[in-house]
This record gives sequence, structure tokens and C-alpha cells, in this order.
Amino acid sequence: MTNDRLSAEDIRSHKGISFVGVTTCFWCYNKNGEFWLAKRSRNTRDEQGTWEPGGGGLKWGSTAEDNVIREVKEEYGATAEKITFLGYRDAFRSLADGTPTHWLGLDFAVLVDKKQMKINEPHMFDDASWFNLDELPQPLHSQIPVALEMYGDQLKKLAQN
Repeated sequence: MTNDRLSAEDIRSHKGISFVGVTTCFWCYNKNGEFWLAKRSRNTRDEQGTWEPGGGGLKWGSTAEDNVIREVKEEYGATAEKITFLGYRDAFRSLADGTPTHWLGLDFAVLVDKKQMKINEPHMFDDASWFNLDELPQPLHSQIPVALEMYGDQLKKLAQN
């Protein structure tokens, strides 16, 4: 019997292109009402040099919340203290070469300890810091304005509590 499964590398290269990619996106915030954003490096798949809150492809066999917990730890070294599901988005974009992509973003807000946050994947991020939602760095990832339109009020309320 042969193994007809695709390799992890093959799957990763086709996510969002040959089939809809599913990603868990997360807005890490602290008790001071600030949000953590990181600047994508040239090593990322797309939108290099833009600021984003965080995210990662949903892994086979993982729940969306478990994926968020793992990704927050991997990317930023922090433990999720509270996770709130915000909603979902269809993201239709194009790669730099014009290849169309389609991702389904499952969006979360994650309360974290400000002291734990750091760039834990220096090859993926050039910079990171805390920001107020009304004073975000530029340039932003293309999906940030879409997400803020959908969840901005909800994120601000969560960060005030």
C-alpha cells in the first residue's frame, strides 16, 4: 500500500492557491489596552515589510483555539491567558506575481502578559511593538483595515476590561 498523503512542504506551498487556506489570526492585547504588531520580514510568503497582529495556518488535527495557543507561543513566546473568538473573514488577495489566493481567516483576540511578548521567530519578523488601535504603524498588512472594520469596536472593548 502506498502513502498517498502530500508532504507538509507541498501542502504549505499550495495553501490558499490550489485550495482555500485556513488560518487562525490573533490580536494579542495586554491589560493596558495595547495591541502587539510585528513587521513581516523578507522571508515571509507575501506582504513583506507590512505590520500584522499574528497568525498561522490551521494544522491538521488541531482545533482553532489550540492552533492560536501554539502560534502565539511559537511567534511571540507568550502564553494565551484568555482567548475570544471574533469571527471569520474571506481574504481574496494576489501574490506579488499576480497569483490569486483565497484564505479563510478565523479571527481571535488573545489576552497576554506584556512582559512575555517578544519576537520568537527572528527570521519571520524584523520588528515588533505595542500600539494603540488608533495609532498603528505603516504600512499595514492588507487585511488589517478589513479586520478593524469588522472587529475594531469589539477589540477596543476587550482591551478596556
